Amino acid sequence: MSQRILVVDDDKSIVKVLTAYLEQSGYQVFPAYDGEMALHVLRRERPDLILLDLMMPNHDGWEVTQIVRADKSLAHIPIIMITARVEDTDKIVGLELGADDYIPKPFNPREVVARVKALLRRVRLDQSPNATPHVLINGSLKLDLDQHTLTVDSQLVELTRTEFNLLEAFLSNPGFTLTRDDLLEKSLGYAYEGLGRALDTHIRNLRRKIEPNPDNPTYIQTVYGIGYRLIGDDQ
Repeated sequence: MSQRILVVDDDKSIVKVLTAYLEQSGYQVFPAYDGEMALHVLRRERPDLILLDLMMPNHDGWEVTQIVRADKSLAHIPIIMITARVEDTDKIVGLELGADDYIPKPFNPREVVARVKALLRRVRLDQSPNATPHVLINGSLKLDLDQHTLTVDSQLVELTRTEFNLLEAFLSNPGFTLTRDDLLEKSLGYAYEGLGRALDTHIRNLRRKIEPNPDNPTYIQTVYGIGYRLIGDDQ
């Protein structure tokens, strides 16, 4: 059964181009041209992924992302933002609201398809059943890979899919320095030049959720010029 993609942009020519490339790659595409239409289609069709423009009438991309992430029945759907706004602050806001990826305009449609494939592949891996319960623990952190949940000091903490993947990478390699490309591959399924700021934003968001003091992190340490590492229980 074809995976289903919701493409949202008020520029119908962009929707047409992305639809053609995605359908050629075997996806079923649902178009929407503003935020209100996107939410209607989203609730009716429950797609596997959303390609979402930022600047739109009737709920912009930020509002749509907030609504999706606040709805438990929709919050699991990955979101890739596509926008002509390329300022770092815009990217950071989108990622902080829960977007999984960010593609600036103008874009190569083949790159968009490649990143859709990579993110959906990452989702499939996340959802693959394990033969036995698989829980990663470090200090007060307990990450359940089967239930896809995190508890910190026995309190449930909500993570985006990307934050969950990052924390899984850290907890699976305590004390080991992971390069920025390592972390991008493990969290998004691909790495390329220009995603460094996005990674830093995801790490900052993750620290806010798990660290007693995010400004002086206990768990996730920066290794300058290389990447990050998780301090293990025995360190």
